[in-house]
Amino acid sequence: MNDLPNVDALRFDIPDLEKLNPPHISTHPPRILLLYGSLRERSFSRFLTQEAARLLERFGCETRIFDPSGLPLPDSVPPTHPKVTELRNLSVWSEGQVWCSPERHGTLTGVFKSQIDWLPLETGSVRPTQGRTLAVMQVSGGSQSFNAVNAMRVLGRWMRMVTIPNQSSVAKAYQEFDEAGRMKPSPYYDRVVDVMEELVKFTLLVRDRADYMVDRYSERKEAAARQPRPDLGAVAMSHEKPA
Repeated sequence: MNDLPNVDALRFDIPDLEKLNPPHISTHPPRILLLYGSLRERSFSRFLTQEAARLLERFGCETRIFDPSGLPLPDSVPPTHPKVTELRNLSVWSEGQVWCSPERHGTLTGVFKSQIDWLPLETGSVRPTQGRTLAVMQVSGGSQSFNAVNAMRVLGRWMRMVTIPNQSSVAKAYQEFDEAGRMKPSPYYDRVVDVMEELVKFTLLVRDRADYMVDRYSERKEAAARQPRPDLGAVAMSHEKPA
């Protein structure tokens, strides 16, 4: 490449619409994993997560909610622990995820962060969460805030997930759920519907294109560098004419 001397031309790829055509179109329901960040008996982040799961199922998705009860602290046990294995398997199963945490001390909770910390950053050279869609939500005990959802957006970017633009932040959550844990009608509820609808749309758009969309020049270059080089002497001998 005359004007890009630092670029490896063999690994450089020009995106175009044809390459965005998926090799196949999935017909199974979108698979969504939902995580929440509180162990309280009356947990508003769990209530909000369950409400989101009901909406997703109405939108035609298959959902799984991970119960963080009994999940050990990161690195305190081997990754073969049953709860860790369950969480990792669900993450691999998913095509999209919903993260919901209470805001505590101006950020997400340790219960929630522990779940993310148990997801490996890499399996081989690939982040097992990359290419999955993500919606973020939070509940607050006081006035509306966005600290927890902003922190989760940072995590989602780090995990190479496609975080949708919309989000939900429910203020004074103790007022927004009835005794049975169902969310009351409100603008907050309407926003949750918006977020789940958008997540489903993005998941349908991304899931069959994820491999191409997360394929990166730098990683192609690194992968090529790891390939064993041919024995130049053997190559030269193979081209010699027999005596």
